[in-house]
Amino acid sequence: MTLLRDHDLTAAFDHAAPGYDRLVAANPGYHAELHRSARRLCLPHGGAGLHVLDLGCGTGSSTRALMRAAPHARITAVDASAGMLERALAKPWPDRVRFLHLTAEELLTAGHDGPYDAVLAAYLFRNVTDPDAVLRSVRSLLRPGGRLSVHEHSLSGSALHTVLWNAVCRGVIMPAGTLTGDRELYRHLWRSVLRFDTAPAFASRLGRAGFTGVRTVPVAGWQTGVVHTFLAENGSLSEGAAS
Repeated sequence: MTLLRDHDLTAAFDHAAPGYDRLVAANPGYHAELHRSARRLCLPHGGAGLHVLDLGCGTGSSTRALMRAAPHARITAVDASAGMLERALAKPWPDRVRFLHLTAEELLTAGHDGPYDAVLAAYLFRNVTDPDAVLRSVRSLLRPGGRLSVHEHSLSGSALHTVLWNAVCRGVIMPAGTLTGDRELYRHLWRSVLRFDTAPAFASRLGRAGFTGVRTVPVAGWQTGVVHTFLAENGSLSEGAAS
């Protein structure tokens, strides 16, 4: 079960970027669940005075979710795909939002302007070659007490949810990818979810990386048991970040 990685995956996202927003908009609850994962960061005072990282921002849907959840926070949004960022930058954004063309692995050494008070990573960790290394980087970029929300396709471990995922991919996702000329990317999506950690396994990975207070929350609707929000902290909450 071969997966796209690194340059090949970035190139596939570049190619898919023009139709990406239309495709995900056909997924019931896609934007609402991203907003819930951003809101679960529980940033106080609308994020006033805080700096938040959107890691793997794509075309900006997760960035928009952060803007709604923390309307006063400064947001840095990062993605490896120039094509996806081009789509994001074509949308209107306030001055408090900026976009950077970087991989998750490059962020730590790229002269970033962290540390960050919180990080949202949506649909990222399945797609990196070394998720443990990226988690270590994220933790080093977070302030003590900083919060992490990971929104990810991660199966529950139940055979029922695996059957559901396979059925949705064969009946909807891969045919849609064929129509748009992006079959390999959506085959990657199907396979990467099957290969990635189950929800309990990813929660354990977060703990091994040094995050505390790890919680796993299933999303609603048809994606229950297929997509989860993982919440964690970089050590104990600091007084200033308490909600």
